[in-house]
Amino acid sequence: MSTEGSASFQLADNPGSKREATFPEIAAALRKAQTIVVLSHVRPDGDAYGSQLAMALSLRELGKDVTVWNEDGMLEKYSFMPGSDLLQRPPAESQTFDLGVALDTAIQTRLGTAGEAAHAPKWVNIDHHPTNPRYGDYVYIDPTAPATGEILFELLSAERLPINRDIAENLFVAISTDTGSFQYPNTTARTFEIGAKLLQCGVEVGRVSQLLYETYPRRRVELLRELLGTMRFEAEGQVASFSLRLAVAKSLGVVPEDNEGLIDHLRAIQGVVVAVFFEELLEGKVRVSMRSKSDAADVAAICQQFGGGGHKLAAGARVRGTLREVEERVLGAINEVVAAAGAGVK
Repeated sequence: MSTEGSASFQLADNPGSKREATFPEIAAALRKAQTIVVLSHVRPDGDAYGSQLAMALSLRELGKDVTVWNEDGMLEKYSFMPGSDLLQRPPAESQTFDLGVALDTAIQTRLGTAGEAAHAPKWVNIDHHPTNPRYGDYVYIDPTAPATGEILFELLSAERLPINRDIAENLFVAISTDTGSFQYPNTTARTFEIGAKLLQCGVEVGRVSQLLYETYPRRRVELLRELLGTMRFEAEGQVASFSLRLAVAKSLGVVPEDNEGLIDHLRAIQGVVVAVFFEELLEGKVRVSMRSKSDAADVAAICQQFGGGGHKLAAGARVRGTLREVEERVLGAINEVVAAAGAGVK
């Protein structure tokens, strides 16, 4: 969210030195407020939605007046999630709340129009992205957590905030999607322990996993076919990319959620260390998504060069320029990192 013309967010003079809020402090702020708005990033994924809806449902159990906004609204793929009807696109006119909560959002501008429409004297910022600049008043950033949903489980459990079956299902979606269904290197023993506790709350893992990973529209497969036709390799096969032009997306009737996870087809290729998905957007920008198999190829650091951020192994940015221009600039930066890392990325 832009701070221009709004006091909703204030960055510390030295964000890196800002004291971490404790769970009791965050819980006290949540309990004190009556009107609360819960936001997350544009182009939301399972962790964004799961965190928003879990927080909102828990707060409603406390009798709070909760508003849940996301610039993209509720995507079809995630509409099965409990409380999905609560999540709305932000209104044109701004509204004021007692407290704002930003979840799973590494850079405040990524809150988009939802952040611009929400005003509050105090803000909670809970996230697991190491590139988060620590905006807000109650800041809790844990880069070791594989998902913001895992942090929320710890918060709700520690502070005896409500967790019922619906809240548990949203937290399970958040954690499952950001760990690649408990397969990514960020998955820990604690992650499995939390997963087990969520199942004990009544989550039907088979049903939820089928809805998440085995229920896709035909157009998504047709999109994958088009993307594979644009596939290219760099750095002796260590860098793989494909791209999506606006005209192709329009012809297939693609919606944003259709793209989710397709980059994993590149990442899974033997010998590939960094995978990149370039998506042409309106207004002369390109959405860049990166995945890495090696800490030696830190894609968050690469994306920061282009105004983005994320994790060492998963990051993204929106870059101004034509598709061809952005491809050449970004691939050039990736190739430099891979070449410098040498054997470290093998």
